[in-house]
Parts: sequence; structure tokens; C-alpha cells
Amino acid sequence: MHQLLPLDRFSGSLSSRVHHVLKDAILTLVYKPGEILRKTEICETLGVSRSPVSEAVTKLAAEGLVDVVPQAGTFVSRFSMDDIREGAFLREALEVAAVERVAQTITEPQIVLLRRNLRMQEALTEDGDVEGFLQVDYDMHNLIMSFTGFKRLPPLADSTWTQVSRARNLHMPTPGRMQAALKEHAAIVEAIIARDPETAKAATRDHVRLLVEYIEPLETERPELFQPR
Repeated sequence: MHQLLPLDRFSGSLSSRVHHVLKDAILTLVYKPGEILRKTEICETLGVSRSPVSEAVTKLAAEGLVDVVPQAGTFVSRFSMDDIREGAFLREALEVAAVERVAQTITEPQIVLLRRNLRMQEALTEDGDVEGFLQVDYDMHNLIMSFTGFKRLPPLADSTWTQVSRARNLHMPTPGRMQAALKEHAAIVEAIIARDPETAKAATRDHVRLLVEYIEPLETERPELFQPR
């Protein structure tokens, strides 16, 4: 049995909550790339009928997170470097535009939130808490997106980042990676607080591009998790 988050961690319809639970399990690698999703096991674990699970799987397939193979089953999608590079390209475009705007418009209350987030990252890095760091890392990027004032931007950015986020969860436990990510985040935050759009943009580009460079070797090191070329 896989350890899944409880349904009450999420809101919405039953199928929506099942979708969030399964998506979280895929993104955090509870379900590994290439692994079969057993609907009967999921139903038993979550205490739900087959219908909401089937609806959730359909949505996951549309998001590119699972592959439904007729007469064979439903499998967690393997990583694709092409998808990862595309996602990073799109995310870079959005984040660079976002930090440029935020560096020109940031308010004192927003600065407090960014500084608080960075302190949390520092504490989690000292503790070696990868899971906690990843969540606060996500919160930082989401804060910056939300500070633009554009309501559709955070969910749009999330949709472009899905495959990269999953691969990042595979890479982040690598020794030294949390410390490097913290340094990159600090450079972005410091430039925003200094109201320096050009430096913020450069730091953001470096951060996204370095992440792809860190992920690329995994295709050779863990070929079973990637789509064959």
C-alpha cells in the first residue's frame, strides 16, 4: 500500500480531492515514473468508489502525469527531458516577467513575507528537511507570482512547471542541492527587495536554467525513470 495524503487535506468535489491526492503522490514520487496505478488499491486506501478515481485518472492523463494503456493499465508517466526543457522555458518567461514587475512595485508588507519565507528556507536547509524545503520553495515562487496582481498567473505558472517540479523532487535530495537552491533564491529575493529589476531577472534566469542542468544527468543515471529516446 502506498502512503497517500488524506482526502480532507483538500477541498472541492470528491473526484477533485482524489485528483489532488494522486497528483501530490505522483509529484512527490510516492508513485514512481513507470509504476502502475492500481485503482482497486487506491479505492481501498482512500475509502472511495471506483468512479471518482477514474475521473481523477482522466484528469491526470490530460495533465501528462499518467499514461492509460488499453488492456494493460494506467502507468505513471516517465520523465521526458523534452517536456522538462519546454516547461522550464515557459516558466522562465513567466518568472522573469514577474520579478521585473514585482521589483518595481513591491510593498513593505510583501517584503516582510519574502524575508520570512527566506528565513524558513534557511532553517529547513540547516535541518536537512528536503520535503519542507520544497514546500517553502514553492511558496516563495507563488508569492512572487501573486505579487504581480495578476490572478491567473500563479495557476498558469503551475501548469507549465508540473514536469519540472516532479523531476526536481527527484534531484533535490542530492547533497548540496538545497544549499545551492537557497543561495539562488536569496539572490532573487535580495534583488527584488533592492528594487533592482535587471538583477532580479538575471538571477531568475540563472536559477531556472541551472535547475535544468542539474536534472539532465539524471537521464543517464536513472534511465528507467525516463522515456527512451
